[in-house]
Amino acid sequence: MTQPSESTALVVGLGNPGPQYERTRHNVGFMVVDALAARERARFTAHKKSGSDAVTLRIAGRQVIVAKPRSYMNLSGKPVAALARFFSVEPANLVVVHDELDLDFGTLRLKLGGGEGGHNGLRSISSAIGTKDYLRARVGIGRPPGRMDPADYVLKPFSSVERKELDLVCEEAADAVELLLRVGLEAAQNQLH
Repeated sequence: MTQPSESTALVVGLGNPGPQYERTRHNVGFMVVDALAARERARFTAHKKSGSDAVTLRIAGRQVIVAKPRSYMNLSGKPVAALARFFSVEPANLVVVHDELDLDFGTLRLKLGGGEGGHNGLRSISSAIGTKDYLRARVGIGRPPGRMDPADYVLKPFSSVERKELDLVCEEAADAVELLLRVGLEAAQNQLH
């Protein structure tokens, strides 16, 4: 999808459910979609058929389903596939917002397809929908310090320095998702990267 589409889009933020994970690095996808919904003063409600919380927005004149799976990160595929089926969204109109270890904190990148880079949420989605060819909004969280296990690092809260920037990072990522939906991947990449 290089050009913007008129079709319904599905924007999924990845994270883990529960208050103990709320402000952890792995939940930055949830934080970004929360920022998108807040712009429209829209509230997420339970979408029982998918096991997700979802809200319908209009972005650039287009219907956009914004969702947060209620499953744990490594089981995100089933709810995402259920949402895509329910709303008849093709993989080319799916945008997954997720944390990215391979980007410095606050760096944003948009891409189509590619590998999962060890990200279990992406691996689960690719498996459930049968393709890696969906859009990704990658939000950099940086690498763990020293010899810390990446699995432990992503489940830790952001540092005090990062927390000062976190709201701005989430707003910028929400801007990037809106831009992607408005102008398409290549034009959005040209503006952002």
